[in-house]
Amino acid sequence: MRRLATLTLAVALSVLAAGCGAAATGGSAGEGKLVIVDSAERKVALEGPPERIVALGNGEVDIVYALGGEVVGRPEDNDGLLDSEEVREVPVVGSVHTVDLEKIAVLRPDVVLGNYPINVNDEAPLSTIGAKLVLTQANSIDDIKSQIRLFGKLLGKEDKAAELVSGIDRELSAFQARTSEKRVLIVYGAPGTYLAALPNSLAGNLLETAGGHNVASEFPRLQNYPQYAQLNTERVVETNPDLILIMTHANAEEVEKGFIREMESNPAWNTISAVKEGRIRVLPSELFGTNPGTRVMEAVNLLGGLLDS
Repeated sequence: MRRLATLTLAVALSVLAAGCGAAATGGSAGEGKLVIVDSAERKVALEGPPERIVALGNGEVDIVYALGGEVVGRPEDNDGLLDSEEVREVPVVGSVHTVDLEKIAVLRPDVVLGNYPINVNDEAPLSTIGAKLVLTQANSIDDIKSQIRLFGKLLGKEDKAAELVSGIDRELSAFQARTSEKRVLIVYGAPGTYLAALPNSLAGNLLETAGGHNVASEFPRLQNYPQYAQLNTERVVETNPDLILIMTHANAEEVEKGFIREMESNPAWNTISAVKEGRIRVLPSELFGTNPGTRVMEAVNLLGGLLDS
């Protein structure tokens, strides 16, 4: 497939990276303050649980509300992850890659929940409006559980956080991972952009949990986005996937049509089992185009069903 412009690649991946990292852990309180340690290993000190929170990612919004909290600012597109009137009425402040400092300043947040490493450079400007930045990632189910624990500490809802994590653990224990080792290619698509998700990405971790075999496991990773690889037709043909899954942040129909056009332009794709058998599926963006937060096991169960079909 054609090589993409650096800018297009960076924008596309910054969207997905927001949902995809290092585990966050809680710190200890000191001198009457609440101190937490985030995914960037930064100590963030607060006077107590924040009353005004801005979240730049969908999964973070989901977790905050699941813990019984609320946000005063949210991402520009919630992808259906939080389809509630309560959330729709919350002011939009951009996203992890389009931080609108002016809109955030009007909301006077105590804390802004951002992505590591995308929002590292936003710490200084946010500090000028009196907001503390907390950075987290989610490249695996364990990372999402760590996010829940960290936000539970942040909100003074540690018992509720433990309950949510226990619920995920129970679902994991009850889930019967498939043993078919069906060969799967996970493609991240945006208009004109197609990349392979590697095992160290969130989608890769979810697939592994469901019992599928990621054919891109040996693909060379991108230097700046090590959870993804350039989609190389020769490599894909060699691995001959049984199933191709397409995930996208938005415009799913457009992305699917574009991907099919790409395949049709190269006859080699027609030799692949998944293509010959029509086994190409577009994954729901609210579970795969972003961090699904507390709904992560919905994503695993959906993959399990696709592996069975």
